[in-house]
Amino acid sequence: MFKFFKSVGHEMKLVTWPTFKQNRHDTVRVIITAVLFGLYLGLLDWIFRILTQKFL
Repeated sequence: MFKFFKSVGHEMKLVTWPTFKQNRHDTVRVIITAVLFGLYLGLLDWIFRILTQKFL
């Protein structure tokens, strides 16, 4: 068991952690993507609602 934790500690030292600037950039990218995707789905929903009201 001790060997396992020692190897985990060694592997954690090899990890390259992102900087604050990289984290901020990635977070902004995710938020923008989520907003754009939400607008796209909202537009499709609105179009399909109008089309179904006209033809049904």
